[in-house]
Amino acid sequence: MSWINTQYFVVLIDKRGKFRSSDLGWNLLKLMKSFLSSRVCPGISSSLTGWPNCLSPFGRMLIVIFSIFSPELSYADEMKWHSFSIRARVSEQTLLGDDAPEVFEVYDLAVNFSLPWQDYSTSGWGTGTRLMVSTGILQATGRSAFVVSVIPELTLGSEDGQFTLDLGAGGALFSQYRFKRQDFGGPFQFALTFGVGIPLYNNLGLGYRYLHYSDAGVNGSDTTGADLHMIELSYRF
Repeated sequence: MSWINTQYFVVLIDKRGKFRSSDLGWNLLKLMKSFLSSRVCPGISSSLTGWPNCLSPFGRMLIVIFSIFSPELSYADEMKWHSFSIRARVSEQTLLGDDAPEVFEVYDLAVNFSLPWQDYSTSGWGTGTRLMVSTGILQATGRSAFVVSVIPELTLGSEDGQFTLDLGAGGALFSQYRFKRQDFGGPFQFALTFGVGIPLYNNLGLGYRYLHYSDAGVNGSDTTGADLHMIELSYRF
């Protein structure tokens, strides 16, 4: 069995050896635990083809994303497309941690999926859950980082998604984490987010999103995170 199978797909099997694909929440928690607890470059057996003996952090994130969305694991039946959004930074006022010594420009794209856990009243208002997957560019001091994030969210608002408040926590991977005076500490960053959205026209919506990246001190006390305040233009499916 390949290293990928043993390290990731095994978490989808409980102690009795039975698949638990019907429990999406359990699978997501186990996948994230495996991702965070294992080493960044775990060794695998080398071969004559000369493949490298470690997998990059971005490769590991792609494995997690693939595991979540793989049709063979029946996730497609439990997750529905909710919205697509384009975001850009408008402010960097610090809310958590120390002030960032660098000024960042951020542009990214996000896709939001509705998860099956929800509770809405007959009036159409209530709570729900989503998964936000984003990719974008973080720029400062002439350097650019490619960023991929996966963040589960709890939402409060209308069932049709026009008026929404959301709060979430997850993880992100940076292709570059040092920007002259600022060191994020490593390629993996914890991500916290808060957002609010209102209808604009038909399926179009306008929103505000706060996003915080940091290593939570895992890589020492000399690292600094960043607080990003962004305007979000979204389209609901």
